[in-house]
Amino acid sequence: MTPSPPLTSERLRASPESTESGVRELIAIREIVHAFLTADRPEEVFQFALDRVSPLVGATFACVYLVDGASELMRLAAVHNWPERYTPFLGEMRVRLGFGPSGEAAAERRVIEVPDVMADASLEDWAEVAHELGFRAIVALPLQTGDGVLGAVAFYFERAGAITAETRSLLRMVADQMAATAQKARLIEDLRRANAALIETNAELERQYGALLEARRVKDEFLANISHELRTPLTAVMGYLALMDEGLSGPVTPEQRKTIAQVKTASEHLLDLIGDLLELTTLKRGGLEVVTTTFDVREPLRDAVASTRGRAPDVALRVSEPETVVTMVSDRRKISKMLVALLSNAYKFTQTGEIRLSVQVANGRVQYRVQDTGIGIPSDMQQLVFEEFRQVDGSSTRRYGGPGLGLALARRLARLLGGEIVVRSAPGEGSTFQVELPLAYRDPERA
Repeated sequence: MTPSPPLTSERLRASPESTESGVRELIAIREIVHAFLTADRPEEVFQFALDRVSPLVGATFACVYLVDGASELMRLAAVHNWPERYTPFLGEMRVRLGFGPSGEAAAERRVIEVPDVMADASLEDWAEVAHELGFRAIVALPLQTGDGVLGAVAFYFERAGAITAETRSLLRMVADQMAATAQKARLIEDLRRANAALIETNAELERQYGALLEARRVKDEFLANISHELRTPLTAVMGYLALMDEGLSGPVTPEQRKTIAQVKTASEHLLDLIGDLLELTTLKRGGLEVVTTTFDVREPLRDAVASTRGRAPDVALRVSEPETVVTMVSDRRKISKMLVALLSNAYKFTQTGEIRLSVQVANGRVQYRVQDTGIGIPSDMQQLVFEEFRQVDGSSTRRYGGPGLGLALARRLARLLGGEIVVRSAPGEGSTFQVELPLAYRDPERA
């Protein structure tokens, strides 16, 4: 399709007819732009444009047809000045691509002009319709953009006769502007729909996040309650075991005493697990207090070595500590518990080689380090091991047992005391867990 020539000052001064044509084009452009700025949907753009442009070109009435999806039909999208008695049937109107002036204009992407419907033998079927609706001439133009054909716009004229060059140029300009404007309006509508969908998605994500937080709260509350409930009967069981071991319930044979010791050890282990679970849930709920005292930085290290069990016979333990006293103000019990968790983890995953436990002080910070020659941790799992109930091997057939609470509790305790735990590891090369804490604990609220 040949674009309309630009509006130059020479063209406007060429003749009164050219001046009038140029003014009409400017008015048409202004009306279409107004339609775009005013309308919210593409159909409204078409309607506003038809209502304002049709009188400028002298059309009796006009129609816009849009391609209906992937079908071969075009539906009526907007009309101007259509005879009122036919308006109830407009919604049912369909035009097939390639048939009739509008269908040919859209299918062939060219302007179709019919100077006189009554004189065109190929439009014999249209004669009766033209007579009844009151038109003689038709100009149909494709509505096309770079993305394809949107449909067609048809202008119907009461009088027969060839369309002038000025009117033809104006109609082409109108069709191009309507197509471009409609495409922009459609893009805006798509953007609004996408924005509405995004808002709805965000609202749904917020609802899901709220439900997740509530589920975590209920889970933590359940774990705290069940830990309390389990601790009471377990303490009673251990009390009865002590009575039996002392012979208060009758004589105890050496074999029975051995069995009682095994049951007592298992009960103590279970009680420790319950205590860890209760302390972890209390930490997550922000209810664990820090009890500060002044102590030597070597004391929590020695406490952990003395109370941790489970080192394999072929594993050597090497401890390195300062030769002089370095005082620290913090929660000694929590630091000891943290180091017990790290040392227990090293014992569990190291069957041969050695484990190095050390402490050093620099720049007002205390560094506790637990280094082993065990199985190591893959890089993609090194942060997951600090999550509760998580292990590198989480399958039901895993070789190493345990609930996966120790490292999670250790990191939360370190952060509670103003520090952090970092890990460096590689599969088959062992792991190094380093705890860094301030020499003097500062309450965050008071700070």
